[in-house]
Amino acid sequence: MLDARSRQDVTLPKDETEPHNPHLPADHPPVKRPRVGVLLANLGTPDNYDYWSMRRYLGEFLSDRRVIDYSPWIWQPLLQLVILSKRPFSSGAAYKSIWNEDLGESPLMTITKAQTEKIKAAMQARYGDDVLVDFCMRYGNPSTKSKVRVMAERGCRKILFFPLYPQYAGATTATANDQFFRALMEEKWQPPVRTVPAYFDRPSYIEALAQSVERAYAMMETKPDILVCSYHGVPQRYLMEGDPYHCQCVKTTRLLKERLGWDDTQITSTFQSRFGPEEWLKPYTVEEVARLAEDGKKRIAIIAPAFSADCIETLEEINEEIRESFEEAGGEHFTYIPCLNDDEAHIAALSEAIEDNLKGWLD
Repeated sequence: MLDARSRQDVTLPKDETEPHNPHLPADHPPVKRPRVGVLLANLGTPDNYDYWSMRRYLGEFLSDRRVIDYSPWIWQPLLQLVILSKRPFSSGAAYKSIWNEDLGESPLMTITKAQTEKIKAAMQARYGDDVLVDFCMRYGNPSTKSKVRVMAERGCRKILFFPLYPQYAGATTATANDQFFRALMEEKWQPPVRTVPAYFDRPSYIEALAQSVERAYAMMETKPDILVCSYHGVPQRYLMEGDPYHCQCVKTTRLLKERLGWDDTQITSTFQSRFGPEEWLKPYTVEEVARLAEDGKKRIAIIAPAFSADCIETLEEINEEIRESFEEAGGEHFTYIPCLNDDEAHIAALSEAIEDNLKGWLD
């Protein structure tokens, strides 16, 4: 089924059909003008912050075996009977604190829409009407399945799928790709497809990160003692099982340090959002910022290079929980540097990645 937000887009505009082919029967359905689809994908968002909206969203997210890979026989009873009876309340309160009330949506939705519009304009300038740009969410709406259907209906005979995660992780990039491939399984005319790989080491992406840091530092009278690069965590076990995420995060920090011309004392990597009983990638951001304060680092800045857009983990977790941990340990000045969002340098880096991956399809 198409979700409500996407259903209206399926009607094919008249200017997207080919002129009538005299060799076709009179009752032949309209032939769509072939084009290439670029489908951006982000993590997802609840439709609202009420209990049932949160429960539906968390249920889908936490049932993903790429995210929680415990046996369903053990995990699902715990999830359905315990976690989903309580967590929607606390998560709903967190979302409410950052919700875009004017538009009735989460900041992640607002920002992803803005990114899509700017990338759409860049692709229009580069390729004209040959490229259709849209976005989907891995969890929640608009669903990946609905947007693949829209692209097929609108004549996309090739699709480039772009998970908006700078670093690859099984729990982010891979599950987005999984969902994309599942959607393709339902298409009668399945188009050739490509997926965009992790872009953490693209010079244009590192440049966009560095510019955001330089702008933030230029606005401060006194520079921070250290910049904390906080990445979303995953279980330590995933690294041992071959997931490259940790290595790509550490390399992101190193490349950013080199671009800024800093030494190791000015920047560090940490990991946030630990969930469950097992050990996750360390150091944990919430503990490390407290240790830094206790060691005399009274002024810190924090950036989240694993997120392409500000969301609950940055606007609420970093700016509230992690800030509080730092200040309670004696920290005095805490600066959060926003995600790249729809910054022009970020859009240019994403557009560059798209153009590179369209080579051979569109030149």
